[in-house]
Amino acid sequence: MSARQYASEQEQQWFLALTQAWNTQCFERLILSQYQGKVAELDKIIFQIVELQQQSMLKVTYRYKTQDVTKNYNFENALNEIQQLLLDCKQANLFLSDAELQLKKNKKKVQLIQTKKKPINTNAAQTHNREKQRYLALSQPYLQDLGISDQHAKLVPSMAKKWKQINKFTEIFSNAIADITVEQKQLDIVDFGSGKGYLTFAMYDYLQQQGLQPHITGVELRHNLVEFCQDVAQKNQFKHLNFFEGDVRSYQPEKLDVMVALHACDIATDFAIHCGIRLGANMIMCAPCCHKELRPQLTSPDVLKPMLQFGIHQAQQAEMLTDSLRALLLNAYGYETKVFEFIGLEHTSKNKMILAIKRKDVTVPDAKIMQQIEALKAMYGIHQQSLQRLLEDELVDQDRVGCRC
Repeated sequence: MSARQYASEQEQQWFLALTQAWNTQCFERLILSQYQGKVAELDKIIFQIVELQQQSMLKVTYRYKTQDVTKNYNFENALNEIQQLLLDCKQANLFLSDAELQLKKNKKKVQLIQTKKKPINTNAAQTHNREKQRYLALSQPYLQDLGISDQHAKLVPSMAKKWKQINKFTEIFSNAIADITVEQKQLDIVDFGSGKGYLTFAMYDYLQQQGLQPHITGVELRHNLVEFCQDVAQKNQFKHLNFFEGDVRSYQPEKLDVMVALHACDIATDFAIHCGIRLGANMIMCAPCCHKELRPQLTSPDVLKPMLQFGIHQAQQAEMLTDSLRALLLNAYGYETKVFEFIGLEHTSKNKMILAIKRKDVTVPDAKIMQQIEALKAMYGIHQQSLQRLLEDELVDQDRVGCRC
């Protein structure tokens, strides 16, 4: 058997394992590395499962030296992309729920190396599970409706990362809820950009367990997801969980205790935070994404020009500046604000959270903090930031109401 035939045989086995892993929901992720093709500065390609419009897709991250580019494919198209990319990649690591298959190529041959994952110590795992606080139970029927668990109330393997994300969010949410004053048992919550409702349902479930009466509205632009979530809520008799087709500008609640906006794109996060501040929400939770507004305005200070000449650093600087201004504005309007990592990058690239708890009523923003904001804007040449503009417009409106000319 020639080296070329041997290589083809190993690759064929690897592709068969990939297809079987997808069909049996054992696929976790795939990394193609040591790229030597014609695409300049491409380093590696990462394939991960995402849920889009009630369908499992593969999110593909093309990692270049200075930036990441992402695309989404169905499995058939992803398989074609993998076949093409593998011609120019010297290594492919396929991670399954119970093993790893590594394909290594050199000039002489192709190696297929399989590594089994170590079995879990059942006794140790049981002890750990007893010690770990559980916020949600997989036995809840709505989790099956959402595709998190199967008919036996067991976790669907492909949803393991999503389940971890849901539990981490619930942990943060529970600690924050305990830190606010709830005068009545009823809590009015709006979740802007609720998507398929994973976190919206988790909040409702958790609050009911605590003996509170949550009134939650998930706001989502996509009609099919609004219908889907509303059907699941009705099926599970969640009487005060509703879904509205729209966005932060079209849905205007009259009362708001908690405002949640995870992955609201660009200035949609600013509109959501403004809604929370305007209605005096006791808690505001945001996980911003797509920081586009400030980057075109960004003027590098002379001392930072050598650093910010690189596109990836400029993008990171714009993101940090955007979320710093948001956090400072929340502080100026009476909120105690934290900015922290929501969950590890291996689970989601959008992993920053802004969490604000209201400490006092403010009619005029804190002058010292506003000076800090203006100094930052001047340093980077920023002339407009949406949240600040919205808050200033709100103050103008208040002045007009109070004026009796």
